[in-house]
Amino acid sequence: MSLAVSLVTSSYAEKCDLVMNYSVADRCAFVKKTPDCSMEDGFINYLELAFCLLPPNLTPLTIFLCIIWLCFLFIILGLTASKFFCPNLSAISSSLRLTHNVAGVTFLALGNGAPDIFSAIAAFSHPHTAGLAVGALFGAGIFVTTVVAGSVALVKPFAVASRPFLRDVIFYMVAVFWTFLILYRGTTTLGETLGYLGLYVLYVVIVIISAFIYNRQKYSDNTSVQNVTHVPDFHSSDSSDDDVPCLMGRNNLHQEYESEYRPLLPYSESTSQILLSSLNPVDNRKWRRKSWKWKVLKVLKTPLEVLLLLCIPVVDPDKEDRNWRRPLNCLHLITAPLVCVLVFQSGVYGNYMIQGQFPLWLLFLLLGLFVSAIVFCSTSNDCPPRYHSFFALLGFVVSAVLISAAASEVVSLLHMLGVVLRLSNTVLGLTLLAWGNSIGDCFSDITIARQGYPRMAISACFGGIIFNMLFGVGLGCLVQMLQTHADVQVEPEGLLTWILAGSLGLSLVLSFVIVPLCRFHLGRAYGIFLLIFYVIFLIIALLTEFGKIRVT
Repeated sequence: MSLAVSLVTSSYAEKCDLVMNYSVADRCAFVKKTPDCSMEDGFINYLELAFCLLPPNLTPLTIFLCIIWLCFLFIILGLTASKFFCPNLSAISSSLRLTHNVAGVTFLALGNGAPDIFSAIAAFSHPHTAGLAVGALFGAGIFVTTVVAGSVALVKPFAVASRPFLRDVIFYMVAVFWTFLILYRGTTTLGETLGYLGLYVLYVVIVIISAFIYNRQKYSDNTSVQNVTHVPDFHSSDSSDDDVPCLMGRNNLHQEYESEYRPLLPYSESTSQILLSSLNPVDNRKWRRKSWKWKVLKVLKTPLEVLLLLCIPVVDPDKEDRNWRRPLNCLHLITAPLVCVLVFQSGVYGNYMIQGQFPLWLLFLLLGLFVSAIVFCSTSNDCPPRYHSFFALLGFVVSAVLISAAASEVVSLLHMLGVVLRLSNTVLGLTLLAWGNSIGDCFSDITIARQGYPRMAISACFGGIIFNMLFGVGLGCLVQMLQTHADVQVEPEGLLTWILAGSLGLSLVLSFVIVPLCRFHLGRAYGIFLLIFYVIFLIIALLTEFGKIRVT
């Protein structure tokens, strides 16, 4: 009895990681009474689930089910980002008539790095989970710059564009060093955070200026030669800033593919047929060509895709009708605001009552029904309205809210796994969270390299992680400052954090030295070197985590 009393009275000064030091009978009381164990972000309190709701003898089953749920959350992040968030960002950039360079380093970078950014913002919401964000951003940086870049060099040896490569490596080294200083001091101020975000603005400006200078030089060179057919120069020093012919070629192939299956005679679908076909995420033509593994994964993802299709509108500028689906888009005017209210900030506003009497979600439901009825009656199935671009903005907001909610669940779940398995947040960030957020980039970059565009793949490796690092840490700290009105405190988790930062910095310095010495040719030997570097880093990190390597 005295142990239980002392547990309750002293738990307010203790960290949640100490729960495993108590007996099985006292762990539930510790979790409930310790403020550090309160899971404010997320719909599920995973610590209470593990220590209070489920019996202790089922802990291995709990861990197994949590890992399956973690994989499902990663699928939600990937699907929402690739199928809804990125296309709507592309539509917004097209509506604003941004150039490919500006869109690539702003909207498209945000789309590709959305899971990392929102995971970092969720992790920075508390000092003891900030290590999870640092581990994920640094771990993803090492993974992308070694495993992904090394795989690209193995698949397709090539000569990298010199100036863009050096520019990206230098900016990334500056970002890593700045983050290292924040970790070393354990705190960051508002001015430093704004300067951190300003560094990315400077990077965007330099990318735009260099692309403008390169295009102007290429134009002057082409106009000086008469009666010569223009051929895009993919071997010039700055050509990786554009690589637009690949993207344009893909759009043309997509349009030709669609026109091949277009019916010869005019055919008008009914409203119900349009709704049903819009909710079908399976392309019958693609289904016949794919392997059985792809088909199994598609069957597993189909229910989730249908739910997302019901909630998130998608505008596609490459299609003639811009993906206008009148019945489904009118339904989106009802479901999208409801999802935002019920999911935003882990459902805080789901039970909110206006003046204590009228539910907020009911107000949004009635407004959605009213606007949806007006749009349905004033539009047709065949022609999108002038304000169709508004649906891209709506889809962007809803997908961002869903990605943020899923990222909060991932952070809370990883924190619980770290407590149960006695693993630090940093090692969970550099392994599970980094791998989960980067595996999609790995496969896509390798596929791009196999298709003959290794420069685009290597440019994506560095350009994306610069955005993730600067905006992940910068926005995470800024959001926390706005909520607490105080400087952000970051708690580095011992030697492992410094090994992580040092390994990332060393890999960048080696690339900065070795690649120019190889005359900017990335061959298979360099790819093997990067893969070996990552294996050595991972072994050292895990040995440090389990106490085999320590500072005396």
